[in-house]
Amino acid sequence: MAPRLLLADADSARDALTFAGRAAQAGAEGVRLQGAGGVLAMTSAALAPRGLLDRTPTVLAMRVLAADPELECDLVVAELAATDEPSALALPDTAIAPAWAGIAPPRGGWEPRGEIAAATLAGRAQWGIAAVAERLPQNPGEDVVRAVRGSVWSTPDDDLGGLPLGVAFAAFTFGFIGGEEQARVTVSGRWTRVTLRRGHVLSRGPAASGLTDVRPTGR
Repeated sequence: MAPRLLLADADSARDALTFAGRAAQAGAEGVRLQGAGGVLAMTSAALAPRGLLDRTPTVLAMRVLAADPELECDLVVAELAATDEPSALALPDTAIAPAWAGIAPPRGGWEPRGEIAAATLAGRAQWGIAAVAERLPQNPGEDVVRAVRGSVWSTPDDDLGGLPLGVAFAAFTFGFIGGEEQARVTVSGRWTRVTLRRGHVLSRGPAASGLTDVRPTGR
């Protein structure tokens, strides 16, 4: 029998399929599944750098679902599929190991840093989508598409309190924006979390660059 992911009920299974489908549409490289204690945390990278010189911020979308109490897992898969059992999903035969999955947001230490209106997130996401479309040439290659998307979505935005536009992109693309709502913003170290009723968007700023001061050694 193929490996399966056991959720608490059919609604949770449909939510998991929807999240995985939106991750694929966003061009994300897989979905991380972390299950324990009757809870499944699904995470995917709306944006992630490739290589040491890539300044693209890491922007993750996360949705938490009810799972089978006995489910314990931590793996990244390229896809999920429905099965004959409404509360179970089929897993691929092998897992994947994208670089973004090795970067884990902190579990604690989150401090409040204000709010962002859901309407603002939606508006900035739509602006960014239009900006990407406008800057792309005809028949662009994958590298060009990635460069344009990275330049737009990594831009700090004043309407988002200085967060990259990719935060709005993740919230919009993963379906976290639904109606009027104030998204809560919290910060822990280099990470910022934007929390909506339907999910979380976590972003990590780029590492500090440049040379450090020269320190004397010996006498």
